[in-house]
Amino acid sequence: MTYDIGAIRSQFPALAAGIAHFDGPGGTQTPRAVIRAIGDALAQPLSNRGHEAPGERNADTIVTETRRAMADLLGAQPAGIVFGRSATQLTYDFSRTLAATWSPGDEVVVTRLDHDANIRPWIQAAERAGATVRWADFDPATGELTPDDVRAVVSERTRLVAVTAASNLIGTRPAIAEISRLAHDAGALTYVDGVHHTAHTLVDLERLGADFFVCSAYKFLGPHHGVLAARPELLETLRPDKLEPSTDAVPERFELGTLPYEFLAGTRAAVDFLAGLDARATGSRRARLATAFDALEGHERTLRDRLDKGLSQLDGVTVHSRAADRTPTLLLTFDGRDAADAYHVLARRGVHASAGSFYAVEASRRLGLGDRGGLRIGLAPYNDTEDVDRLLAGLSAYLAG
Repeated sequence: MTYDIGAIRSQFPALAAGIAHFDGPGGTQTPRAVIRAIGDALAQPLSNRGHEAPGERNADTIVTETRRAMADLLGAQPAGIVFGRSATQLTYDFSRTLAATWSPGDEVVVTRLDHDANIRPWIQAAERAGATVRWADFDPATGELTPDDVRAVVSERTRLVAVTAASNLIGTRPAIAEISRLAHDAGALTYVDGVHHTAHTLVDLERLGADFFVCSAYKFLGPHHGVLAARPELLETLRPDKLEPSTDAVPERFELGTLPYEFLAGTRAAVDFLAGLDARATGSRRARLATAFDALEGHERTLRDRLDKGLSQLDGVTVHSRAADRTPTLLLTFDGRDAADAYHVLARRGVHASAGSFYAVEASRRLGLGDRGGLRIGLAPYNDTEDVDRLLAGLSAYLAG
C-alpha cells in the first residue's frame, strides 16, 4: 500500500491558505476533482431527469452513476441508495415513516453516545406514536458502548434500535454487527448513523447488518447532502408521504422534490477520489476503495499515535477518547481552562480545531462536560505530520500562557 500525502494534499486548493485543518468531523475540505465535477455538471445542459433532451439525459446519468458510486462506497445496492438534503433530514423523514407502523407499548432504543440527529427524531416520533423510548448508556470512563449495554434495554417490544457507527464527539466505534444481530433477534430494525464512520472506514452494509445506514457526503470530501442506504426490498415495504404525481418507484419514492444534480456529481467524484488514495490500487472501484481505505487508516493511525504521544507530554490535558476501537478523533479538556479559549488561540496560529459538543449533547453530558463539550481534534485524509506538530506546539503555547 502507498499513501503519497504530498500528492494528496496538492489536490486541495483550500490548503494553500496555510491552515492546519483538524475540523474534518464537522466537514472536510474539497479536492479539485469534486469542485470540477460540480462545475462541469452545471456547465452542461441540465434539467429534470428524462431520456430525450440532453439536459434530461445528463441529469439521469448523474443520478444513476452516483447511486452506483455510493453503493460501491457502502457495500450496498444502487437501488437501495436514497439521496436527501442532509443525514438529519433523511432521519426525520424515515422516523416519521417508520413511526406510522408503531403502536402504544412499542419500544425504541436510542443511545447516549449518539449525535442528536439519531436521537431526537426517534424520541419525537415515539412520542407521537405513544411508544416508549429506552436509553442505552455508555461508560464515560472508557468511552465504550458495548452490545451488552444495548442488550440490557432491548426487549420483545423493541421496534427499532438507533445507534452510531462512530461517535462524532469521541470517536468510539461500537460493535455494530453484534448490536444488529441482537436487535434482529428481538424482531427490531437497526438505524445506523454512519456520518462520522464513513469518513474513516470502508463500510459494508451487509457485514454491519444495518437495516438503514445514513451518511453525509461533505464528511468524506464531497458536497453538502445526505445519503441513506438500505436493502431495496425493505424500502419497498415502506410508504412515506409523497406527492401524488411523483414516482412510487424505489428508491425515488423517498426523494422529495428535485435532486441537487450538481452536488450528486460532486459526490460521485469524491468516491472516485477516495478510490484513488492509493495510486497503485487496481481492480473494481469497490476493490480500489478497500485498498485505499487500508492505506488511509494506516496513515491516520500513524498521525493519531503521534498526537497521543504529544498530548501525553502536556500537563493539564484530559483526553476523553479512550475506546479500544475508535476513529482518529480526540476530545480534549483542560484543567481550569475553557476549551473555547484553546480554540481561539489555535485559530490565531492557523490551526483549526473547534470547541463544543457538536450536537452530541447527550454524550457530552454523560462525560460530565455539560453542553460545552471540549476541543475536538479530527484527522482527515489530507492531514500530515507538520499539521500535527503545529497543533501540539499551539496547545503547548496555550497551556504555557
